[in-house]
Amino acid sequence: MEAPDKDIKYPIENNKELGFLKNFITNPQIEVGDYTYYHDFENVENFEKQNVKYLFDFNDDKLIIGKFCMIAADVTFIMNGSNHLTDAISTYPFSVFGKSWSKAMGGKTFPQKGNIEIGNDVWIGYGVTIMPGVKVGDGAIIATKSVVIKDVAPYAIVGGNPAKEIKKRYSDKEIESLLSVAWWNWPEEKLSEHIQRLTNNDVDALLKL
Repeated sequence: MEAPDKDIKYPIENNKELGFLKNFITNPQIEVGDYTYYHDFENVENFEKQNVKYLFDFNDDKLIIGKFCMIAADVTFIMNGSNHLTDAISTYPFSVFGKSWSKAMGGKTFPQKGNIEIGNDVWIGYGVTIMPGVKVGDGAIIATKSVVIKDVAPYAIVGGNPAKEIKKRYSDKEIESLLSVAWWNWPEEKLSEHIQRLTNNDVDALLKL
């Protein structure tokens, strides 16, 4: 059984609106796993500029996205370069403009909340915004237009502004089992052989493989 080629940009013939995202990435601060796709109505190749905001090399933060994720159009990842001082009289970033203002920080640093990390098999709906430092667990679903300001548990469905957990996709025991199976790490041959197991809801059958 032959799996689709993970190393091509456009996996669907005559469709330039959906691409395997890792094959468009040039920025070393962005990491994307195999088979994760991004859909865009205009240009998939603009992801780095259009969807990832305030990612500056002097900040050293990263956007890390796992395998088999589904990213809809107009999803925005807000990185740490967007942060300003909040424990000061003014939030204005005087120091970035140099001259006599370069010493305005007086030993302070801009807030850093860490990397944005998206797990495997995560579905991110249209127009979602994900804020700095957020971790999204494997198998999670983020509803359209949500603003995610805190971590999302594995196999949780969240929505709203700010996003809140709506429900879990499976019981805690089933989630623990699914995380241990980690099907996204299977070899392509095994994945292709058992692909129908992943499109039904029988967790017990999957655990027997």
